[in-house]
Amino acid sequence: MKIAQHQQLSEEDYLRLEAASPIKSEFVAGNIYAMTGASLRHNVIAGNIFTILRAHVRGSPCRTFMSDTKLRVAKFNSYYYPDVMVTCDPRHQTVSSGDTLIETPRLIVEILSASTEATDRREKLQAYRSLPSLLEYVLVSQEEALIEIHRRQGDIGWQIITLSPGDPVELSSVELVTDFAALYDESGVAF
Repeated sequence: MKIAQHQQLSEEDYLRLEAASPIKSEFVAGNIYAMTGASLRHNVIAGNIFTILRAHVRGSPCRTFMSDTKLRVAKFNSYYYPDVMVTCDPRHQTVSSGDTLIETPRLIVEILSASTEATDRREKLQAYRSLPSLLEYVLVSQEEALIEIHRRQGDIGWQIITLSPGDPVELSSVELVTDFAALYDESGVAF
């Protein structure tokens, strides 16, 4: 009896294959995972967050990116597509048409769904926290009005802050305080 062997891909093979594919995929330690389409609610929430962050950092050295921008986590030999990212790396102050990759995010936001929540809370949490540039990782539920902020506390670890309706949303990584409801505007999430 022959057993099929799974062959892991190199980063170079992944990048070459993905550049030629109409389907986005994430790469984790030699394995490729196709991305599925997001719900309308997911897109509304991600769009709200992107719009708020982009308006806030406009005129600063920071740039805001949405889900079509790839993030490389070298320590984990992985590439992901976060829902929203902010980087203040001088290399991204001027964006060219060929740029598709970020390695130094300051802030990452993931919108949770039933199919991605476990990965966002375990695998991505661990990988993202390994990035020296990352100051905050924000998880936003699309099923209920709930936001969780993982905030770097210097060299002593990470603080987890859980927010609910009525709480101000403070993102110290980009010096932003915004209204909780603004993130969920027109999403249909009940408060």
